[in-house]
Amino acid sequence: MYSVIIPCYNSSRSIREVVESTAKELERLKRKPFEFVLVDDHSPDDGATFRELMSLADDYPYVTAVELAQNSGQHNAIMAALNHAQGDFIISMDDDLQTHPSQLHILLEEIDKGYDVVYGYYPDKKHSPFRNFGSWVNHESVRILIGKPKDMKTSSFWVIRKFVRDYVIQYTSPYSYMQGLFLRTTQNISCISVQHHERAYGTSNYTFKKLLHLWSNVVGFSVVPLRIARHIGFVLSACGLIGALWVIIEKIIHPNMQLGYASTMVAIFFFSGVILLFLGLIGEYVGRMFLCIGNAPQYVVKSVYSGQDREKENTK
Repeated sequence: MYSVIIPCYNSSRSIREVVESTAKELERLKRKPFEFVLVDDHSPDDGATFRELMSLADDYPYVTAVELAQNSGQHNAIMAALNHAQGDFIISMDDDLQTHPSQLHILLEEIDKGYDVVYGYYPDKKHSPFRNFGSWVNHESVRILIGKPKDMKTSSFWVIRKFVRDYVIQYTSPYSYMQGLFLRTTQNISCISVQHHERAYGTSNYTFKKLLHLWSNVVGFSVVPLRIARHIGFVLSACGLIGALWVIIEKIIHPNMQLGYASTMVAIFFFSGVILLFLGLIGEYVGRMFLCIGNAPQYVVKSVYSGQDREKENTK
């Protein structure tokens, strides 16, 4: 079975076209049976998105609609979908037709070669310059922080095998990051070029704040920032020690030398800022540990609706 999982956010106008065109493509490719798990990430549209998901579930028995009680973010919504997916292969797509069904055959042919994870990447992205810059920053930082191979290109368009899904859903922290989870599971990963299509409706729901929050989830998969903090602290301490020795020597050579108030204040502000910065970094790690120990949920499912459940109720 093939499971198509789609996190949905303000997608009442586009999701039906996504599901129907994807189903037609899977039928054309003879990739059956299949199912769709659609997760409404608490869209702020007065329930329009989830109503459309329920309508799809009414029309197609292979559709399951999951409603989250609060906005949990794209990756946590994907985790919710993974927990409901039953397929031997799980395909992740977006709700805006930018991950286009016409490109599915490329990913599926690639995973048939024996890979555990296959990413589709876009040589020509249809994003804004700001979003492309954010993607580049994310790619480089993830490569440094969690050891992602330099030639590994990723996106939200991927297919994985069931055993990868089975391992990934064991992760229960509220700070999900799919690249980190996949790299923890397997190194048998491929990436292949696909076309990136224009968004069918509206604009991207990712703001700078959301992109920054998503990027910060990398921290949960790496201790590199703490090691960087340690090295910087060592360098600054060494510089401070050298500077102190230099002041002492200058004072001995020139007893009448006046020590500058301005330079003293600059040094205090600089080193105080560095200390507070890294205390904040350490606090971020401690805070996330606290939330994990307290079992803060990745997501909260408000309701699950599927056409199959409705049919069972009607036959009772």
